Amino acid sequence: MPKFDSKAFNPQAFGAYVNAIPNPKKAELAKSGAVGTNESARNALSTQTGSLYAKIPYFGRISGSTSQNNDGGTNIQSTNTTTYEQGYVTASRMDSWTERSFSKNITAGVDFMDNVGRQISDYKLEVKQNMLLSILKGIYAMSTSGGTARAQAANEFVTKHTYDITGAATDEGKLVGASTLNSAISKACGDNKNIFKLVIMHSEVATNLENLRLLEYLKYTDKDGVQRDLPLATWNGRTVLIDDGMPTEEVPVTYVKTSDVAIDDSKTYYTRSGSAGSYVYTAVENPVVGDIGSYYEGETFVTNYTTYVLGDGAIVLDEIGDGVPYEMSRDPKTNGGQDTLYVRDRYICGVDGISFEKPASVTASASNADLANGENWEIINDGTTWIPHKAIAIARIISRG
Repeated sequence: MPKFDSKAFNPQAFGAYVNAIPNPKKAELAKSGAVGTNESARNALSTQTGSLYAKIPYFGRISGSTSQNNDGGTNIQSTNTTTYEQGYVTASRMDSWTERSFSKNITAGVDFMDNVGRQISDYKLEVKQNMLLSILKGIYAMSTSGGTARAQAANEFVTKHTYDITGAATDEGKLVGASTLNSAISKACGDNKNIFKLVIMHSEVATNLENLRLLEYLKYTDKDGVQRDLPLATWNGRTVLIDDGMPTEEVPVTYVKTSDVAIDDSKTYYTRSGSAGSYVYTAVENPVVGDIGSYYEGETFVTNYTTYVLGDGAIVLDEIGDGVPYEMSRDPKTNGGQDTLYVRDRYICGVDGISFEKPASVTASASNADLANGENWEIINDGTTWIPHKAIAIARIISRG
């Protein structure tokens, strides 16, 4: 076990030690096969002298929908393939933990820095999962208005790759059921739906499927011939991962006139239109106190759950390392002496089929807010042609459970 004295600290050994520690936490999305790499992006960005951002060729397909008739007297018309470019950005993260040397004196020698080391593998997975969820939030926040070709391509993806059943006529219809997954992937990719391999869902959704006997748990037979269930399930042939880190949203189902006299930034206010029995409530983006007398707020709420359906390597989050990933510093003066462990990581971020278009504001590292900003993502194109949305192996199901 590596020592945590700053003079004896071996960052390479510590890195191996962290990687070897079992991780009991979920963070299933970060560990799944849906998270892949892009070798070209890695070659361009993995060195410490590499850039923050890279455009990587994304090769188009040859056209073969109509073949030319050979009648012995017609010249062959030749076409060429289109080459697109896909943007990848790097995101660097850092943190540190400090423990006082005095702690050992009052706990019979308990090594608190050893405890920190044992938790870093969990910390890294949580960091990655938050980045992945930010990426997914960002691509579904792409601008779909304005009438431009870019917006139309984004709208086609967001609309067809979202299967929202929360507006169903009955409460039962708002829950996932026997046909939900197949309908969702068929809506997204049609005859290309087999690109989807993995479903990741909240435990509330999984429980509903279990109650309907729609989750099939894999089994193994032990040496005594006893068959047991594995904690890994399938749904319509797709591997299921269960993780309560998946997005949830509290949404109002009934509304009441607000009694506020000042704007409460923690609340969402709504305006009401239509007539009794068919009122429509619209969220106010920028509430002003002068209009507060006409605002409504949520009275009772329900939870919407987002389930993601993904293909292998659909999202790129490739850990490429920092120049100094682990570092220990000893401060002999403060608090009678203390050690600080510094951790740094660097990742390539991207989505297969969707390009990150780096804004001028991202100068050194993409933050989670940058990754979640829909303005920074665009369906891959060559300026005139956008790739078909059916090539993108990402879909989402929004349900009440």
